[in-house]
Amino acid sequence: MHSKKTSYQIGKYSEFLVRMYLRFHGYHILKSRYVTGKNTNRAEIDIIAQHKNTIVFVEVKAYKTVDAAWAAITPLQSARLRRAAETYLIQNHWHGDARFDVIIVCGHKIHWAKNAI
Repeated sequence: MHSKKTSYQIGKYSEFLVRMYLRFHGYHILKSRYVTGKNTNRAEIDIIAQHKNTIVFVEVKAYKTVDAAWAAITPLQSARLRRAAETYLIQNHWHGDARFDVIIVCGHKIHWAKNAI
């Protein structure tokens, strides 16, 4: 019998695929599922990677359509993600470049938007 995957399982698998995809493109994975602390009103960053002198914060979305994935990123979530990224940069004394990318997984296709948030 074939069981359906939960959204949590789909999300975990999509993050795994994106980590492999980033590695293939020369990125070094620094952290997965980074959280600044409980009850801090901050968001979880799915993946933090480094490419040359740039730290890249990655939000992974797994949806049936690209439009649905973009709709799922609210202004409130974007603000929380930026604050969490700022905290990471401060805690790690990072002085290089940084950006926030969104990688959307739709079935077997990956859509990568750099500097998206």
